[in-house]
Amino acid sequence: MASTDPPKPKGFAGPVDPRLLRYASASRRFVVAIALLGLAQTLTIVAFAWLVTQAVVRAVAGDDLAPVVLPLLGVIALRAALLWLREDIAARAAARVQGQLRAQLMTAVDRLGAGWLAGASTARLAVTAGRGLGALDAYFGRYLPQLAQTAIATPILVAVMWWMDWISGLTVLLTLPLIPLFMVLIGLATRTVQQKQWQTLGRLAARFADTVRGLSTLKVFGRQHRAVDSIERVTAGYRRETMRVLRVSFLSGFALEFLASISVAIVAVTIGFRLLDGTLALTVGLFVLLLAPEAYLPVRQVGVQFHAAAEGVAATDDVFAVLDAARAAPERAVAAPPATGDLVVDGVRVRRGERLLPPVSLRVAAGEVVLVRGPSGAGKSSLLAVLRGAAAHEGTATFGGHEVDTLDASRWLAWAGQQPGLVSGTVADNVALGDRQADRDLVARALTLAEADGIDPDAELGVLGAGLSGGQAQRVAVARAFYRHLRGTGPVIALDEPSAALDAVTEAALWQSVRRLADDGAAVLLVSHRSSAAAIADRTVDLVPAEVSA
Repeated sequence: MASTDPPKPKGFAGPVDPRLLRYASASRRFVVAIALLGLAQTLTIVAFAWLVTQAVVRAVAGDDLAPVVLPLLGVIALRAALLWLREDIAARAAARVQGQLRAQLMTAVDRLGAGWLAGASTARLAVTAGRGLGALDAYFGRYLPQLAQTAIATPILVAVMWWMDWISGLTVLLTLPLIPLFMVLIGLATRTVQQKQWQTLGRLAARFADTVRGLSTLKVFGRQHRAVDSIERVTAGYRRETMRVLRVSFLSGFALEFLASISVAIVAVTIGFRLLDGTLALTVGLFVLLLAPEAYLPVRQVGVQFHAAAEGVAATDDVFAVLDAARAAPERAVAAPPATGDLVVDGVRVRRGERLLPPVSLRVAAGEVVLVRGPSGAGKSSLLAVLRGAAAHEGTATFGGHEVDTLDASRWLAWAGQQPGLVSGTVADNVALGDRQADRDLVARALTLAEADGIDPDAELGVLGAGLSGGQAQRVAVARAFYRHLRGTGPVIALDEPSAALDAVTEAALWQSVRRLADDGAAVLLVSHRSSAAAIADRTVDLVPAEVSA
């Protein structure tokens, strides 16, 4: 099956990705708030420059400074308060947007389905939802406020300078576009190297996760050192990409600072000559000179803060790729499953890469155990993946007359796969996974039926069920399927090689538990290569090996 990873994002060339405003409602309110704050900050900048000018002129003339000092202190305090308010609003908005995007990412993954997730890189998704969206703090805390400040403050300050001294205003107007021009050129280079760095981080996360998952196998065959070397190569690549990003950031910062300094110097020189020949008043010259750096500062800071926010922007590209794919995906109607019924599989075929699995047809009624056998690669696990909605297929699979694709699998299927799929928490938490009001008595009964009653339900497990042996973990996973059935949310029990890690005595006891549940009304679909399973089966379905399609 082809990979279902989203296409590599191309990125948005504009200052603000419109998809951010579409998917995160908190960002819209934030943009309005920082625009108003930007206007207020601009007015305080003008007031501060004017009051400082008046104070200097009065001091030169020997006049009383009292009428100017108090308003100046008030403006300074107001400017500090507005800066604090902007930081506070930015931090709150970043937290809200991160929460909204994470929630929508989870919703999008759920809508795309288990089939899409099976072909996606879960490690990369985890990095995107964690570190990637966490990097939005710089985007909201620095870049967007500075962008709004630039859009509002620069035109106002240039207009005030032109009104006071048109020569200085014209000088700023002619030199100011040089900064955005270089900023765009540098920004394109920064986005390119930042996306390469982010993609390398995604590959590193996926490689590390795969290595940890298969570490025991690698050690058995003595290949762990090659895996370590592979991770070291990817890590070295990530280090090189990171240094390239830093190098571009430092060079761009220097270029922007140099352009702004030269431009302010030009304004200062023209004002100085005109002050000397008396064609410009001190009040006007000093006021304009104080405003000149403030006119260049917002544009310069946008370029600087863009680098700080580049990682968050790269991460949102990945998030938006998943969200866009979910929007384009057809709406899946999920119906409430019936309380009971027959599981009917008719001509179901699954494609795995170049292999087209042969069609499978079977029926499982309540009270029956149907055993599915076949060689490795015949499609036994793929058949269960179809029932879970984790594999695209031809043919039909229904439960109680409803297509399984239209049903919520968690409400009709009690499934235990070859991988236990345990999580951090107690054994009881794993058995009752998904049940908000766990029944302790049913947990104990499920563990007993799964021949796991010797495991303490209150025992704490680590990541991926660390703390249990392979056989114990498998029995806890089977107990989880039994619990779901006993709870009334899994009329069909599907078990994939549930006795693979069990001894003969425990296996025989487990088969008797399966038979007992079927006799009590469960419909059981059992996948097993053990010959002992046939003793409890009502019918047996043998699968043939897959063919390689042209």
